[in-house]
Amino acid sequence: MQGLMQDVPLTVTHLFERSEGYFGHKELVTATAGGRERTTYAAWAERTRRLGGVLDALDISADGRVATFAWNTARHLELYFAAPCTGRILHTLNIRLFPEQVTYIVNHADDEVIFVDRSLLALLAPLLPTFERVRHLVLMDDGKGEVPDDLAGHELLDYEELLGAADPVEFGVDDEHRAASMCYTSGTTGNPKGVVYSHRSTFLHTMSALTADSLGVRESDRILPVVPMFHANAWGLAHAGVAAGADLIMPGPDLSGRAIADLVVEERATIAAGVPTIWMQVLPELEGRDTSALRAIPCGGSAVPKVLSEAYRHQLGLPILQAWGMTETSPVVSVCRLDGDQEQLPDDEQAELRAGVGRGGFGVDCRVVDPDTSEPVARDGESSGELQCRGNWIAATYYEDPRAGDSFTDDGWLRTGDVATMDGRGRIRLVDRTKDLIKSGGEWISSVELENELMGHPEIKEAA
Repeated sequence: MQGLMQDVPLTVTHLFERSEGYFGHKELVTATAGGRERTTYAAWAERTRRLGGVLDALDISADGRVATFAWNTARHLELYFAAPCTGRILHTLNIRLFPEQVTYIVNHADDEVIFVDRSLLALLAPLLPTFERVRHLVLMDDGKGEVPDDLAGHELLDYEELLGAADPVEFGVDDEHRAASMCYTSGTTGNPKGVVYSHRSTFLHTMSALTADSLGVRESDRILPVVPMFHANAWGLAHAGVAAGADLIMPGPDLSGRAIADLVVEERATIAAGVPTIWMQVLPELEGRDTSALRAIPCGGSAVPKVLSEAYRHQLGLPILQAWGMTETSPVVSVCRLDGDQEQLPDDEQAELRAGVGRGGFGVDCRVVDPDTSEPVARDGESSGELQCRGNWIAATYYEDPRAGDSFTDDGWLRTGDVATMDGRGRIRLVDRTKDLIKSGGEWISSVELENELMGHPEIKEAA
């Protein structure tokens, strides 16, 4: 016997229409070179529908790749939704990749159009002759940077002019398995690998981000995603913020410690997410200032030094929430929140637990296996092996890449390349990346543990 429940497609369009219909009064702030620009979700939604009309006018194919080379801004958020909600595929280009890697991913993804911030155009312009299928180049004027004379024959279209000439369009994507967006890995070994997210996977990852034991996003939040929108979907905060109706504070190009601290304090951010190096720079800039609105600092991208986490806990009364994930996992798999009884433990024991990455979030399975035998290791918090994941927002393969076989097991698990331990409660502690382990005197040494010890020295600011 089958269940008798409705089957409604899980799409990015649903996230957009929820925000448009319920949260039009909520605020979207973008930090720019000329100050902070403020708009509402209602105005943003109308512009996003017009942007859908722009993509039609540019004759972008039905599943065409729409690339962005941009900072975290309201315009970038318009592209985050206009592309997938019209059936196209958003492709966020990582501005920090090597030039030859940018060329590779633009051509490998078959990008048809690139939307670029003016402040980044000089970085992109020399690569234009190497792009094989790009037909349009659209400039988003963020008030900084020169426009190069040589654009390899590309006409530079103006984003606002295109938007002004376009009519709003209706959004309609009925197939939840249709591709919504794609990102490429950082390519530390060889060319980056393409990960293609579906509408369904994005929807489910967003639902997870709204749960209390994950990022815990809610309507009353003011979210500051310092993590770039070109890096692993800004950890899902752009989609989650829109779906929840939370205010969003976009930092733009200035990611200095002072600029981020000013946004945290002056915009009354409640959630601010970024990598450890950002929070190292921000901490001294927050000294003596009002951070009472801030309730969560998700931090990931690399292991969070214990000394940094404890500094935030003791100076601000707010521990950093260590999160873990990958481009292949949409990206959030786990967020380290203590269990109820663990919150009663002595400070030093809590600090040890917070140095882990928590347990896999609801909807994701995690296991730690012996890399040689593929058998699970003991869940004793000591035995280490390779961390593997599976779930509805975990990649099943890479986009048109023969290397995919090395990263996925025969029984459907993603091989993360991370060495980890797992305890009896399923809590994960990362030991190292397999390629970063150091062997000395026949013994394996964790580079993460070594870095943490070095970071504990008062004369050492950062170690890698």
